[in-house]
Amino acid sequence: MKQTFKNQLTFKNTILGVQFLFVAFGATVLVPLFHLVTKGSVPVFLGSSFAFIPPIIEATKLYGLPGTLSSIIAVGIIYTIFSAIVKVRGLKLIQRLFPAVVVGPVIMIIGLSLASVAVDMAKTDWTIAVITLGIAVAVVIFGKGMIKLIPIFIAIIGGYIVAAIWGKIDYTAIQEAAWFSLPNFTAPKFHWQAILYMIPVAVAPIIEHVGDMYAIGGVCEKDFVQKPGLHRTLLGDGLATSLAGFFGGVPNTTYSEVTGAISLTKVT
Repeated sequence: MKQTFKNQLTFKNTILGVQFLFVAFGATVLVPLFHLVTKGSVPVFLGSSFAFIPPIIEATKLYGLPGTLSSIIAVGIIYTIFSAIVKVRGLKLIQRLFPAVVVGPVIMIIGLSLASVAVDMAKTDWTIAVITLGIAVAVVIFGKGMIKLIPIFIAIIGGYIVAAIWGKIDYTAIQEAAWFSLPNFTAPKFHWQAILYMIPVAVAPIIEHVGDMYAIGGVCEKDFVQKPGLHRTLLGDGLATSLAGFFGGVPNTTYSEVTGAISLTKVT
C-alpha cells in the first residue's frame, strides 16, 4: 500500500525527505529548480550525470576548464530545446525517436555500468557494508509504522554507529577544515569546439530522463509524462544543468535511485 504525503513541513515528512537525500548523498546534491518547474509534483531529484564524466575530463584536457563549462551550459540548452519540441509536437515524436526498445536498454546499461562503483565502495570494508545492508533489510521485513518507512535512513545511521565504535572513521579532515571558506570559481568561456564535442553526449541522459519519467510514474501509479508533462521535466533538467555550468558543476540527470526507494518504502 502506497502512502502519499502532502507538501507540508511536518516532522514525519522531514525525516522521509532526509532519507531520500541520503539515497543520493554519495553522488549528488538536490537541485530545487527541477521541482520549481514541475511544481513539486514529480518525486525525483537531479544529480550529477556520470555519462558526462569521461567526456568532461577529455574536454578539459583539450579545451580547458572555461571552454568545458560553456559546453555544459550548451547541454542544458539542448535539454531545453527538446522540451520545446515536446511541447510543440507532443509525445508522439519522442516516442518515435526513443521507443521503449531504445529507452530500456540505455537505462539498463547506465545502471549496470554504475554497479561497479557500488561494489568498489563496499569492498573497502565488506563487514560494514553487509551490516548496513542487513539493517535495511531487517527494517523492511520487521519494522512497523514510521520505522518501516525509513529503512535507508536507519541503515545509514546504524552502519555509521558500528563504524564509529570500531574506530573506522577518520575525523582528521573535519578537524583540519576551515570553519568558513569559498571555492575557487572559474568563469565559463564560449568555445565552439568544446560545445560541439559535448552536445552528442546529451542524447543518452535525455533518453534516461524519458525512461525515468515512465518508471517513476509506473511505481507511483501516476502519469507524470502527461502531468506535469515531459516538457516541464525536461525544462527543469535543462535549466538546472545550465545553472550548474555557470557554477562549475557537471550536467544533471534524473536519478533512478528514487524509484527504488519509493518501491521499497511505498511512499510517494
